Amino acid sequence: MKYASQVLLASCLIASVGVQAADLTIQLNDVKPLGGKVMVAIYNSAEQFLKKPFRGQVVTADEKVILIKDLPAGDYALAVFHDVNENGKMDINTSGIPLEGYAFGNNAEGKMGPPSFDAAKISLPEAGLSTQVSLK
Repeated sequence: MKYASQVLLASCLIASVGVQAADLTIQLNDVKPLGGKVMVAIYNSAEQFLKKPFRGQVVTADEKVILIKDLPAGDYALAVFHDVNENGKMDINTSGIPLEGYAFGNNAEGKMGPPSFDAAKISLPEAGLSTQVSLK
């Protein structure tokens, strides 16, 4: 019985160590004062990048700092856009060029389309991270 209780105690201690939650602070630069909302999508895998965000947040366009709380430490790609008309989507022209401000993590740029997950990827340590993006 003594051995079983030691194993149970050790298991509880190991389970309580778990993954630490970290905070991500995103400084928004070059948001034009046109009103609307800024939408942030956080992706945790290349397979889901620009398809299904792991986490998202919407703020008013006058907010210049976004705080995303309690993310597990790890690698994430960021995509941000300024939804000026608040229709919930990135407006594009007939050639597919965005009509609203946008940015990606690391201020990554793609060639003839969006950047890759790896180009837009940031590494979030357990201590948290502060990063900046500049909308185009």
